Amino acid sequence: MFFRMFFFTAIVFFFATFLISCNSKNKTEQGYVIVKPTMEDEKIQEEITSIFESVSDNKLTLQNTPINYVAVVKNYYQQTEYVPIWSKENKLSGAALNLVNYLQNAALQGLYNADYNFEKIKKLKNELLNDTLKTIGNRTWANADILFTDAFVGLLKDLKQGRLHADSLSWKFDTSKHNKYFGANIEKIKYTNNIDSLLESVQPKHEDYINLKKGIKRFVDSMDNHTYTYVNYPYKDTLAFNKILRKRLTEAGIKFDAADDSLAMSNAIKTYQHKIGLTADGKIGATLVKRLNINDKQRFNIIAITLDKYKLLPDKMPPKYIWVNLPTYQLKVFENDTIVLESKIICGKAATPTPLLTSAITDIVLYPTWTVPNSIITKDMLPGLKRNTNYLARRGLYLLNGKGQKINASSINWNKYTKGIPYRIQQGSGNSNALGIIKFNFDNEYSVYLHDTNQRYLFKNSVRCLSHGCVRVQEWQKLADYIIRNDSVNLKKGDSLKVNTDSIKNWMLTKINRKVNVNNKIPLYIRYFACELVNDKIKFFDDIYEEDKNLKQKYFANK
Repeated sequence: MFFRMFFFTAIVFFFATFLISCNSKNKTEQGYVIVKPTMEDEKIQEEITSIFESVSDNKLTLQNTPINYVAVVKNYYQQTEYVPIWSKENKLSGAALNLVNYLQNAALQGLYNADYNFEKIKKLKNELLNDTLKTIGNRTWANADILFTDAFVGLLKDLKQGRLHADSLSWKFDTSKHNKYFGANIEKIKYTNNIDSLLESVQPKHEDYINLKKGIKRFVDSMDNHTYTYVNYPYKDTLAFNKILRKRLTEAGIKFDAADDSLAMSNAIKTYQHKIGLTADGKIGATLVKRLNINDKQRFNIIAITLDKYKLLPDKMPPKYIWVNLPTYQLKVFENDTIVLESKIICGKAATPTPLLTSAITDIVLYPTWTVPNSIITKDMLPGLKRNTNYLARRGLYLLNGKGQKINASSINWNKYTKGIPYRIQQGSGNSNALGIIKFNFDNEYSVYLHDTNQRYLFKNSVRCLSHGCVRVQEWQKLADYIIRNDSVNLKKGDSLKVNTDSIKNWMLTKINRKVNVNNKIPLYIRYFACELVNDKIKFFDDIYEEDKNLKQKYFANK
């Protein structure tokens, strides 16, 4: 009898608990949990409802503060019946307090807390925490809840998607993301106060991204926030320029000799160049002035931009890929997140920059011929031919007509051409060829490739933006061996090995033009990342194409 009564009581208790649970929580079609508000929270819920019912054009301003993500925020509140998220019974949640702290330290994520109405949110937090007499109205609590949610949505977008997108591509306007990404992550606030962990989970897992973030605190803690004299270059007035340059070098802590002459200036420049790691030649040039004009505030912009560039990469990189980073003049081959090959590179000049692209190595050409691109013909070779018809012969080049027949350059009236010529200019294969003795092809619309060079001495230069757009690779032999070995270890069942590393070496000895197809195409990424963590310190590289400068002006103006 006792057990029957106990069993009956247990069943009644179970169903009672189940019914109470069903009354306190309810799931929407999107899977959101609606928590039944307390009587105090119902009043805030009514205020939030009233605020959003008045929104018709996705524009909303609360307490003179514009809401940035109205559509996203409104959608979530609608789905959860406008129940407040960041407070309960007129008390801010731990998640709300942690969100304010996260915004306080937004710089450690490469973010600007002004983008998330931080000062207004901090002020509201302090007012609500200090409201011991409960004098603050429900409307203020509703405003705070919406502002907190809007800031959190902004963080979710900027930490996952980044800020380097046109508005038309921003997730804030992508309704497919409103529930799937934003709503799903806002929902997690109901189960955790750990804002840091939640926001960390949406960020890139790329090791270099993680490492760069590790260096931000050290950089921010030691930031030099002084405003320095800007040096214009090039210049017309030498005396005025030298006066400004002297002032700027003095601001950098460089002491001048007693004499105010060219020798004193040259010595001061050498001291500065040595201090920042440039070749100490004492000469005034664009590189020197560029370094003088960059400051820590601009360097932080570069950090922010670089972090956002990682967010443009795939969520998961391929197991093997070739990574070319132009500002560092480096090529790296990654295999399962480990660097297995490194090489110096030479990339395009500022006037003929190497394009940023994603592709894959399709074939290798040994002892390639070089067909001169039309851009080089028009800019460099046509003026040379107009001066001297022996221009091509002196450079080991020859002229071909439409049928591929060689023709004598001296038989052409070059003065009648201005924008191009109806001929091809080629260079035969061999050690003197501009492409060197090997070329790595990949599909792209720019007619560029990786290759060797006949000017290998240029790899000794610290500044190596010297080509017409293609990428010259110092360790081309190692790269070729890696690609061929990768083909051999990934043979499909029934396939026979047609080429190995010995084949390449033997063909090199014959000096015969030969094309080797790559079966297992290795992805190639040519990118522009102007800073990275080196020895626990962020190292900055020259903005050789001023790409980051342009991105800053477009997306980070007034930051």
